Amino acid sequence: MPADIGSEPLIDQKEAPRNQLLETSILPVATNQKPISALGFVWIWIGIAVMIATFQLGANGVAGLPLAQVVAVIFVANIVLASLMVLTADIGTEHGLSFAVYLRAPFGVLGTHLPSIFRGIVAAIWFGIQTYLGALALNGIIEYLSGYSNWPLWYAVFAVIQMINTALGIKAVERLAAIAAPAIMIISVWMYYTLDVLAETNGVNIWTFAGDQDVTILTLFLANVAFWSTLAIDIPNITRFVKVRSGTRNFFSRNRNIFAAQLFALPVTQAWIALIGAVSFIAAGDWNPVNVIQGQSAGFSLIILLVLVILAQWSTNNAANLIPAALTFVNVGAPYIKYPMAVFIAGVVGTLAMPWAILDNLFSFLFSYGSFLSAIGDIMIADYYLIRKRRLNVPQLYTFSGQFYYTKGFNLAGIIAWFSAGGLAFYSGSWAFVVGFFSGAAIYFILMKLFVMPKYPQTECLDNDGENFLATSVGENWIYSEESKLFLREKNGAAEQDAAREDL
Repeated sequence: MPADIGSEPLIDQKEAPRNQLLETSILPVATNQKPISALGFVWIWIGIAVMIATFQLGANGVAGLPLAQVVAVIFVANIVLASLMVLTADIGTEHGLSFAVYLRAPFGVLGTHLPSIFRGIVAAIWFGIQTYLGALALNGIIEYLSGYSNWPLWYAVFAVIQMINTALGIKAVERLAAIAAPAIMIISVWMYYTLDVLAETNGVNIWTFAGDQDVTILTLFLANVAFWSTLAIDIPNITRFVKVRSGTRNFFSRNRNIFAAQLFALPVTQAWIALIGAVSFIAAGDWNPVNVIQGQSAGFSLIILLVLVILAQWSTNNAANLIPAALTFVNVGAPYIKYPMAVFIAGVVGTLAMPWAILDNLFSFLFSYGSFLSAIGDIMIADYYLIRKRRLNVPQLYTFSGQFYYTKGFNLAGIIAWFSAGGLAFYSGSWAFVVGFFSGAAIYFILMKLFVMPKYPQTECLDNDGENFLATSVGENWIYSEESKLFLREKNGAAEQDAAREDL
C-alpha cells in the first residue's frame, strides 16, 4: 500500500490480468500511511486560497459595498462552504479514497468518468490560467534584470517545474506549501500597507469608500460560495493523506486535523486576499494589486512582489489543480496511465485551453462550470450520508462487474440527477450553487430509493453490522494484497480476510 501518490505499482502487471479500475495511485490510503499533519494541511490551504481570482472577488464587492461588509460577507461565505467541504472530506479521512474512485458508487464504474473528467478538465484549465499568471511574473523578473522578454518560454519552464514537483507526490506538495504559505502571507501584509498608503496619497480612506455599482450582499455571498465548488467535491484527493487517529468514532475528533485548515485557514486567507484586491481597486481603480504595485515599484520591492505571484500560482496549482486533474485521468486510463504521466497530460490540456483567453472572461467561466460541479457535490453527500450512512463496500469499487456496475456500468440515478440539477443551476443565475446543490441531492436520493436500489441492492445498506464497511473510525483499513490479488481487512497491522474478499 503506497504512502504517496507517485509510488511504484503494487502489482506485477506481467503476471496479473489488467484491471481497468486498479492503479497504485488511486488505491485506498491506510491510516498509518497518511503523511500530512494539521499544520501541513493549513499551509496547503493557505497556498490554495492565495490566487489572483480572489483579488477580483474583493474588488467586485467593494465596487458597490463598504469594505467592512465585503470582508465580512466573504469570510462568512467561506465558513459556510468549508462546512460543506468537511462533509466530503470525511470520504478521504474515513476510507482513504480519491474523488474519482468514490464517484464509482453514485455514478457507476463507467459513469464516474463523466463527472470526474469534467472536473479534471476544469482543474487542468485552472492550471493553465495560474501558470500563465506565474509566467508573466517570472518574465517580469527576467526582463527587469536582463531586458529579455519572452513569456511563452517562461510559461513552458514554469509549467514543467510545477509538473515535476507535483509528480513527486503529496509530501513534495506539502513541503512547497510549508515554504510558500508563510512567505506569501508576509509579502501580502506588505502589499496591503503599500496600497493603503497609495489610497491615502490619493485622498481616499479605504474604510469609508463607497462604490456606486449594483452589488448586493446576497450576490457577493453566492459568488464566493460558488468560487470553491471545485474543491468542495474533490477535497478527498487531499484529505486521504491527512493524519487521523485510528479507531476514532466521533466525527469531529476524527476530522480535527481537517477543521483548522478548512474552517480557519481558508476563510481567513480568502477574506484577507480579497481585502487586498478591494483596497487595490479603491486606491487605483484596478482589482489586480500586482499591476498597481508593479507600476510604482522598482528594484528589490518589484522582485519581491513578483515572487509572491509565482509562489501563489505554484502552491495553488499543485494541490488544487494538478493533483485533482491527474487523479481523474489516472482513473479513466488505469492501469495504463500512471500518476506522473497523468500530471503531464493535465499540463498539456491546461495549455491547449489557451488560458490567456479565458482570463478575460473569468467570472463567466466560474459560473458556467460551477453550476454543474455544485450538483456533483450534493450527490456525493446524499450518497455518502443519506444512502450509505458513511459505510462503503470498498473492494467492489475496484471490481468491474460487481455491485457498482449498475446498468452497463452507469448508475442512472447519478447521471440523471447530475444533468438535471446542473441544468437547473446553469439557468439560475447567481443562485446556481444553491439550486444545483439541493436539487442534485433530492433527485438522486429519490431515484436511488425508488428505482435503483430495488434492482441493484447495495450490500453495505443491507448489512446489519454497521462496522463491516467502515474503516478509520473502527480501526480498520482496506489493503490490497499483491500476492493474493485481494482486498484484505487490516486491523492493528494484522490482515483479516473474513470481511470481504474480492478477486480482482
